[in-house]
Amino acid sequence: MALQRVREAAEKAKCELSSAMETEINLPFIVVGEEGPLHIEMKITRAEFEKIVDPFIQRTFGKCKQAIRDADVELDEIKEVVLVGGMTRMPRVVESVKEFFKKEPFRGVNPDEAVALGAAALGGVLRGSVKGLILVDVTPLSLGTSVVGDVFVPIIPKNTAIPCKRSHTFTTVEDGQTAINFQVYQGEREIASKNQLMGQFDLNGIPYAPRSIPKIDVTFDIDANGICHVTAQDKATGKKQGIVITANGGLTQDQIDRMIRDAEQHAKSDRERKLFVEARNTAETNISTAEKQLAEWKYVDQATKDNIQQLIKETRSVLGKTNATKDDVTQISEKLQKAVMDGGRVEYEQAAAASGNKGN
Repeated sequence: MALQRVREAAEKAKCELSSAMETEINLPFIVVGEEGPLHIEMKITRAEFEKIVDPFIQRTFGKCKQAIRDADVELDEIKEVVLVGGMTRMPRVVESVKEFFKKEPFRGVNPDEAVALGAAALGGVLRGSVKGLILVDVTPLSLGTSVVGDVFVPIIPKNTAIPCKRSHTFTTVEDGQTAINFQVYQGEREIASKNQLMGQFDLNGIPYAPRSIPKIDVTFDIDANGICHVTAQDKATGKKQGIVITANGGLTQDQIDRMIRDAEQHAKSDRERKLFVEARNTAETNISTAEKQLAEWKYVDQATKDNIQQLIKETRSVLGKTNATKDDVTQISEKLQKAVMDGGRVEYEQAAAASGNKGN
């Protein structure tokens, strides 16, 4: 009860300081101590109050900067700034907004009614009774799937206007792979499992083929109601599978904000892990390519083939080490790749020469 009285007094003082330069807080009998009842009697000026709240006001401009970046606009391109909520009646808020945006805030809307007016306008547009007004909703977080190594691949980036439709082509990572499990995530972390898992499904019946040959189109289609249809289709057979989810996943605004902050805090470590996984995937692709070339080459000398076989072993050895770094993997992988390219050049030249001799 005492805390509630303090909160009510603080709210009253805040409102009074929006029009007065000083106010008095008087709370008799707030608590009872050993020596009897205790009271709160104090005066606070607008300057003192603004000094207390200014750090919180300035913190809101971080969100403003992020919104401007996400919208891909410049500060001087913003035509009007609308104040929303009773707190924006504070003179210091108005001054700060003016300082940041370099213009006077728009005062044609009652701050207490701004959200309700926006909701009413949206309802009118959806119902069809309001014409000539376009309201754009956006995805609060990125939507995508994962690839080998737990790397998140955003298909629809955060703040994309809806309705929208985006596609990305994936492939198999193993020879003879006939099924792929697609996991749908929402979030901003570059590590897929650190994001919100929205659902998953399997695409079966992929034709037996070497790795990287099958092509699978994954499509995210969000309608005006925020319903996302995720489908995966094999280009060769036309087989399709999918799942339906809600674009915001039932997350609250606080949860969305927390996920964005979490992504910002872990951006460096996530990036380092992603780069390592990409280097590892490239190394495994180089091994697969090298083995395929060794089986097909007819003109490359045995010493070159033996050298490539040794590099394959060394690459696998590095990949098997738990303490291997991205640079370790990249170095041996590039060495293997160069050896295969050199061998491929010899194979091409020798094959061309042999073909020319036959023609003569």
